[in-house]
Amino acid sequence: MANIKSQIKRNRQNERRRLRNKAVRSEIKTRIKNAEQAVATAAEGTETEDALRLAVKKLDKAAAKGMIHKNQAANRKSRLMKRLARLRADTSSS
Repeated sequence: MANIKSQIKRNRQNERRRLRNKAVRSEIKTRIKNAEQAVATAAEGTETEDALRLAVKKLDKAAAKGMIHKNQAANRKSRLMKRLARLRADTSSS
């Protein structure tokens, strides 16, 4: 345990940030999963586009706030779009 006052404060700040980052990262994963499920269940529809838009919004917001790196956000969005395009192609051809 730290004895120095500034380090005690720094530990409190780090813990608050860790919990905030954890919540944001968890929500990003949930939104991406919801977008993939929406595409898999419904071929076309507004709920699919809304889920996708929300996932991209959360990724952008996390990158802007420094929760994740901006390049990681770009990579995740790219990977998500690729996956969704592949799922749409599979559902439309079936």
